[in-house]
Amino acid sequence: MAQQNVVRKEAASVAFENVILDQPETGIYLLTINRPKVLNALNWDTVEDIERAVQSVSTDPGARVLLVTGAGDRAFVAGADITAMANYTPMQAKDYSLMALHAFRNLEDLPIPTVALVNGYCLGGGCELAMSCDWILASDKAVFGQPEVNLGVTPGFGGSQRLLRMVGKAMALELLTTGRQVKADEALRIGLVNHVIPAAELMEKAMEQARLIASKGPVAVRLTKEVAQRGQDMDLFNACVLEGEVFGLTFSTDDQKEGMRAFVEKRPARFTGK
Repeated sequence: MAQQNVVRKEAASVAFENVILDQPETGIYLLTINRPKVLNALNWDTVEDIERAVQSVSTDPGARVLLVTGAGDRAFVAGADITAMANYTPMQAKDYSLMALHAFRNLEDLPIPTVALVNGYCLGGGCELAMSCDWILASDKAVFGQPEVNLGVTPGFGGSQRLLRMVGKAMALELLTTGRQVKADEALRIGLVNHVIPAAELMEKAMEQARLIASKGPVAVRLTKEVAQRGQDMDLFNACVLEGEVFGLTFSTDDQKEGMRAFVEKRPARFTGK
C-alpha cells in the first residue's frame, strides 16, 4: 500500500515503539502497526502502544476519523506474536487476553468513526483488531482468518464474538472451527468487509471516505455512532426511543442550526462541532 503518498503533519505525530500515529489532514488520524519484519504481529508492548495511541486520539476534540493499518504491503497484522506467548503460563495468557480485550474495546468505544485498512494478511489477533474498528476496507490482496484452532487454542481478543456478530453464527463457526482463510472477495460477500479496493488505491480511497466523514456535523456523527452501538444490544422499540431522544438533543447544537440554515440557503454547511 502506497502510504508514502500521505502527507504527514509532523507536529501531530506521536512517537511510540511499535506503532506510528499521524494526522495526515486536519481531523483525520492514521494509526499504523509498525512491525513489518514480523508482519506486524501483536506482542504485549504493541497492544499497549495501540491503547495509548487510541487514548491520545480520544483527547483531541478536533478528531473526526481514525484510520488503522499495518506497515508494509504484506500484512495488516498477521496475528498475535506466537514466539512471544508460546511459553506463557495460563495466568499470563489470561492477563494478555484481558489486556488486549480492554485495548480493543477502547478502540471500539472511540466516539469517532474508526476504519481498518487491511492491506494484506489479517489473521488471528489482526482480524480481531480489524473487527474492533467500525468497518473494514480491504485491498484486493487482503486475506482474513481466525486460525487459532491450528495452534490448539481459541481466539483470545474477541474474535469468536465479533466475527459471529458480523457474519452470522453459521459462517463464523465454520471459519472459527476450520481455521480457513478467506480472500478479499469472499470477505466482501459474507459481510466481513465493506469494500474491496485495488491495493495501490487503498489509502487514497480511505482518505476520500475520511474526508467525507470529516465534512459532516461532528456532533451528529459522534451521536449516530453512540446510538448505533448502544442500540444494537437493545430491543427494537427501546433502541428507537433512544434514537428519538438523541435526535431531540441534536436540536440544542449550533451544528443543527447551521446545517439546516445551510440547506435552506443552498450552500455548504460550516460545522464547528458545537
